[in-house]
Amino acid sequence: MSEINNRKNLVGYFKKNLSKGYSSDTLKFALLSQGYSKTVVVRALEVAHQELSQKAPMLKEKPRIRYEVYDQHNNIVEIKKPWWKRIFN
Repeated sequence: MSEINNRKNLVGYFKKNLSKGYSSDTLKFALLSQGYSKTVVVRALEVAHQELSQKAPMLKEKPRIRYEVYDQHNNIVEIKKPWWKRIFN
């Protein structure tokens, strides 16, 4: 029973600190240096990653990457396609 509570506490610890921006390696090292078992820490980290990935929003469309070229006066420079691309596209 205490092992299950211990794992839940570690999963909560990982989720909280990963959302704050700490790296998983840093968190693992901190727990291992405090005497936690490596297998328990690794398993808790896997569970935390699974739970956090389920909460992550799904992208419905691909982002459009747009490139713009500016001149020295911060004006947008229009670049024309080569003649063969204009004909075939």
